Amino acid sequence: MSRLKASVIVLFAICFISFAVLLSLGSEIYQEAPPIPSKVVTTSGKVIFTKKDIEQGELVWRSMGGHELGSVWGHGSYVAPDWTADWLHRENQAWLNILAKQQFGQLYATLANPKQAFLQQQIRDEIRQNSFNPTTKVITISNDRGLAIDEVIAHNIKLFGNDKSLDKLRQDYAMKNNTIPSREHREELNAFLFWGAWAAVTNRPNENYSYTNNWPYDPSIGNIPTSDNIVWSVLSLVVLLMGIGGLAWYQAALRHDPLPAIPSQDPLINIKPTPSQKAVGKYFITAIALFLLQIVLGGITAHYSVEGQDFYGIPLAKILPYSLTRTWHTQLAVFWIATIWLGTGLYIATSLSKHEPKYQRLGVNVLWVVLVFIVFGSMAGEWFAIQQYFNLDTSFLIGHQGMEYIDLGRVWQILLFIGLLVWLALVTAAIYPSLVKNSNDRPVILVLYSSCVAIGLFYGAGLLQGKHTNLAMAEYWRWWVVHLWVEGFFETFATSVIALMFVRLGLVRAKTANSAVVFTTIIFLTGGLLGTLHHLYFAGTPTSIVAWGAIFSALEVVPLALIGFEAVESYRYLKTTPWIHNYHWAIMFFVATAFWNLVGAGILGFLINPPISLYYIQGLNTTAAHAHGSFMGVYGMLGIGLMLICLRGISSKRKLWSEKLLKYVFWTLNLGLGAMLVFSLLPVGIVQFFAVINHGYWYARSPEVIHSELVQHLVWARMPGDLLFSLGGIILALFLVKLIFQNKVADVR
Repeated sequence: MSRLKASVIVLFAICFISFAVLLSLGSEIYQEAPPIPSKVVTTSGKVIFTKKDIEQGELVWRSMGGHELGSVWGHGSYVAPDWTADWLHRENQAWLNILAKQQFGQLYATLANPKQAFLQQQIRDEIRQNSFNPTTKVITISNDRGLAIDEVIAHNIKLFGNDKSLDKLRQDYAMKNNTIPSREHREELNAFLFWGAWAAVTNRPNENYSYTNNWPYDPSIGNIPTSDNIVWSVLSLVVLLMGIGGLAWYQAALRHDPLPAIPSQDPLINIKPTPSQKAVGKYFITAIALFLLQIVLGGITAHYSVEGQDFYGIPLAKILPYSLTRTWHTQLAVFWIATIWLGTGLYIATSLSKHEPKYQRLGVNVLWVVLVFIVFGSMAGEWFAIQQYFNLDTSFLIGHQGMEYIDLGRVWQILLFIGLLVWLALVTAAIYPSLVKNSNDRPVILVLYSSCVAIGLFYGAGLLQGKHTNLAMAEYWRWWVVHLWVEGFFETFATSVIALMFVRLGLVRAKTANSAVVFTTIIFLTGGLLGTLHHLYFAGTPTSIVAWGAIFSALEVVPLALIGFEAVESYRYLKTTPWIHNYHWAIMFFVATAFWNLVGAGILGFLINPPISLYYIQGLNTTAAHAHGSFMGVYGMLGIGLMLICLRGISSKRKLWSEKLLKYVFWTLNLGLGAMLVFSLLPVGIVQFFAVINHGYWYARSPEVIHSELVQHLVWARMPGDLLFSLGGIILALFLVKLIFQNKVADVR
C-alpha cells in the first residue's frame, strides 16, 4: 500500500471516529443539560416563574438580539454585561441586605467582617443546593431568596424598558431605550435570565460544582475553578508540547522535493474563461461591497462602546442600535468571506475539468440572486425584530434567532441552506469529469470535492436547534456551524484550492501536492473536529466536555506552531520566474494567511483555549482579539488571495492586469488589523483579566471597568488601526472598479 493511500485511510478513520465521539458527547449533553423546571416556587407557595415563562423568555432574549446584546454563559457581545454573572451578583447583593436587616438590623455594607462572612456562608449553603425535584420538576427556594429575586426582576424591568433612573446605565451598556417595550415580555425575559443564573450556581446532583462547571468566577457564591478545569488544562499543555515535538521531528525528517521546471510563461495566460466563470465575477463584486459595509458597521459598533447610544453626538441608536450593528457586522463577515469562497468553488470546478455543463451560467446567476436576496432580506428581518415590530414567533422565523453567527431568522437560514445545496450541485456538475478521470492530481481534487460536500451539508446543523431547545444543546449545534463549517471544512477547501492553483501554475508537482494536502488535512482535522468542544466548557455541559475539549483544542494549535514553513514555501514561489509577478500579491495574501494562522488562530487562540484560561477570560476582549485575528486574518486574507487569482483568470485582457494598488491593499489591511489587536483589543482584554481575578467576572464586564479612563483610552487607541484597515478596504474596491472598467473598455475595442 502506498503512503498516499494509507494517508487517505487514516483521514477517513479520523473523520469517522471524531464524529462518532462528537455525537456521543452530544447525547451526553442532551441528557445532562440543566433541567428546565415546570415552575419555581418559594417555600410559602408563591409561584415566581413557570416553564412557559422561561421558554417565552428565551424567545424574548432572541428577539432583542440575544448574543448581540451582552452574553449568557459567556457567549455573546462585550459591552453590555454577561447577564448570567450580572444576575448572580445582583441577587447575591440583594439577598445579603435582606439577611443583614433581618438578623442585625443594618445594611450589609455596614457590618463587621465576621458578620459579613457569616451571612455570605448562609447564602452559599442555600444558593448552591439543588432543590430541583426530578419527579415534580419544581424548583423550591426560600422566601428570602424570593425577595432578592424580586429586586433583580424590578431592576431588569426598568433597565429593558424606558425608566429615566437607568438612562445612564443603558448608555453604558449600549442599550437603546425601550429595548423591550412590552412589560409582559420583560417579565418573561427575567425568567430565562434567572434560569441561566440558577444553572450557573446550582450544584449538579451528587456533585460539588454547578451545571456550568462553576462558571462564572465569583468566589463570594462559591464559584471557583473545578479540579477538572485545572488538571485538564495542565494535561493540554503536555499534549501540545508532545504534538509540536512530534510534528517538528516529522518535518525535519521529511524529504522536500525540489521545485519542478517552471514554465517559461504563465500557463493560464491563453486559457479563455467560460461563460459561467465570467458570471462568477459578480460574486467578488458583491463580496467587496459587503466587506465595505461590514467595515462601516464595525466602526459604528466599536464607537458605541464609548458613547453607547450616540455616534459623535448623533442619536443613531434609535435607528441602528448596538445590538443591530453588531449583528450585521458579524453576519456580514461570514457572508462576504463565504461569497468569495463560493465563487472560488464555482470557478475552480470548471477550471479543473475544463467542462462547462449546460445551463451552468444560468445556475451561477440564479444562485447569486438568491444569495443577495438572503443577505439583505435577513438583514431587514433583523432590523424589524430588534425594533420589536414582530411577535416572538414571527421574530424567530424571519427576524432574529439571537445566536451569534447564525442570527438570521429560521426562514432565511433554511433558504441559505438550500442555496448551499444548489451551489454544491453546480460544483458537482462542473467538477464531475475530474472526479472520474485518473489524473495526477486526483487525490487533491477528491479532498477538495469532499470539503465542498461538507460545506454544503454541515451548515444544516444549525437547523437542529429550535425555538425552545435547551440552551446547552442550542450552543452545541451552533458551534457545529461556527467551528466545523467555518474553521474545519472551509480550511480543508482552502488548502486544496491553493494546492491545485499552484499545480496549475506549474509551481508544484501534482505528487507533492497530493501528499501535502492529505497530510495537512489529517493534521488539521485531528484536533479541529473534536476541538469544537473547547467552546462548550461552561455551556451547561458535563465535565467530560472539559476533558475532550482541552486535549483536542491543544492539538488544534500543533500544526499552527509550524505554519511558518507554509509561509516560506509560498513566498519562495515569488522568486521562481518573471511572470509570477502577476500573482505576487495573491501569493502574499497566502503568506499573510499563514502569519495570522500562527498569531490569530494559534497564539491568541491558545491564550483562551485551556479550560483554566477560558474560565477567567471567556467573553472578554481577549476573545475579540482572537476572533479578529483568526476570522479576518486567516479567512479574510485567504479569501482575498483566492479572489485575486480568480479575477486574474476572469479578466478578458490579462495584459492589462496591474498589481500596483494591491501592494497598498496588502499592507494597510494587515498593519491595520495588527494595530487593532496590539493597541486596543488585547490590552483591554488584559485589563479585564486582572479585574476578574481581583473582583470576580461580573466586575470585569461592569461599567466600572468598561468605561474606566484606562479602557476608554485603549478603545480610542483602536482608531488608527481601524482607519488604516478601512483604507485598505477602499483601495481594494478601487482596484476592482479599475479592473472592471479596463476590461469593459478592452472588450469594446
